[in-house]
Amino acid sequence: MRNGEISHWMASRGIRPGRRDPARPRLTADTNADVCIVGAGLTGLWAAYHLKRLDPSLDVVILERETAGYGASGRNAGWLSPLVPGNRRVFSRTAGTREAGVRLQRRMLEAVDEVLGIIRDERIDAHAIRSGNLVVARNEAAMQRLRGRLAGDRSWGLRADEGSELSAGEVAERIRVHGAVGGLFYPVVGRVDPGGLVRGLAELVERLGVRIHEDSAVTEIESRVAGTAEGSVHAPVILRCTEGYSVDVASDRRRIIPVNSSIIITEPLPAEVWAEIGWGSRELFSDAAHVFSYAQQTDDRRILIGGRGHPYRFGSGTGGAGGVDRATIAALTGRLHAMFPATARHAIDHSWSGVIGVTRDWCASVRFDRATGLGLAQGYAGHGVTSAYLAAKSLAEVVLGESDGDASLPWVGRQTRSWEPEPVRWLGVHAMYRMFSFADWSEERSHATRTSLFASLGSRLAGLHE
Repeated sequence: MRNGEISHWMASRGIRPGRRDPARPRLTADTNADVCIVGAGLTGLWAAYHLKRLDPSLDVVILERETAGYGASGRNAGWLSPLVPGNRRVFSRTAGTREAGVRLQRRMLEAVDEVLGIIRDERIDAHAIRSGNLVVARNEAAMQRLRGRLAGDRSWGLRADEGSELSAGEVAERIRVHGAVGGLFYPVVGRVDPGGLVRGLAELVERLGVRIHEDSAVTEIESRVAGTAEGSVHAPVILRCTEGYSVDVASDRRRIIPVNSSIIITEPLPAEVWAEIGWGSRELFSDAAHVFSYAQQTDDRRILIGGRGHPYRFGSGTGGAGGVDRATIAALTGRLHAMFPATARHAIDHSWSGVIGVTRDWCASVRFDRATGLGLAQGYAGHGVTSAYLAAKSLAEVVLGESDGDASLPWVGRQTRSWEPEPVRWLGVHAMYRMFSFADWSEERSHATRTSLFASLGSRLAGLHE
């Protein structure tokens, strides 16, 4: 079994640690630009795309420490989801009107279509389909949470055709999940190959005239300059798009922390396994546990499943090329086999991990200071594939002086408070996930019909309750 090597998505394209595109040289001398973007993940690439679409005359440079897609953008589970990156009530409170949260939710739904349209029109090889998302409850307490979630979605503007409750039998008609008691289905969700998306997007912005320098680690960001060991980019606008990998370059490193998420993927599974599981429509799959898992079926007939595992490294470590500890691999494998017993006879082919960016209130933020020329977009809390597109659009519009459109979404201008210093931060994050894990164990063991008190305590510790 491969372990690390960035991800299955990147390895399948020949991209591994230490190997970059030879056509993308390091920055080896000082240069000038109109906009310098730090980070060639989805946020940085989409920011470059939107800037060039809005003003094709702009000279845009991207600096990337490793290779385009090295971070979470090339390691995620491929969910093009309309989930808002944070709490809709918090965004509404920031803006002072409930309508702001409703508008953000509607824009996230529209953004799924927009990204799928760009992938199609630009012929990006990302294996993109509108798959939908099936969320499954395996006990009554989880099902009650899902009903509450659906009611909340309705109150924030999702229509009946954008999310519906399913019985256990209706779940089984889609995917036969052992122990399922019911679920929800959201049709407005897309499935992508993350490696294909991020590499295709990098090639797209290069065709638009954007310069990408890989193997060019930024060591400092100051007003109108981003410096590397061998050269600096001088630009009136410097945008930090490093998300969970911000610890080395952020001016306030406690505004965002990297939370780890790990993934395993099976070998290609034979027809008899799929006959037992079903899953004929290629829906994305997740469960309603507190420490939830998420999965997709790949085009070459594998199952990918991910979850939090070891959630946080002391001092905001990011884990390099993505090796996964044995306990996390065993836990994810056990979850896979419990839900899909037919997979127990088949090998796990690859495991990897990456980090998501989490702010203290778990809500995304887009900021730009015109006086210093410094800007950022961050804090997607695991919902970054769609959020990166829309947040980058907000950021680009703000940079170019627009005040309406996506520049007016309620994440623009938000400043989140700092996380606690170490070791309080490490202890708090691990305590939170232990409470969530115990809540799952308790609900499953007791066949509970109500959510465990430990989950409520964990949410309060995390700051998920307002």
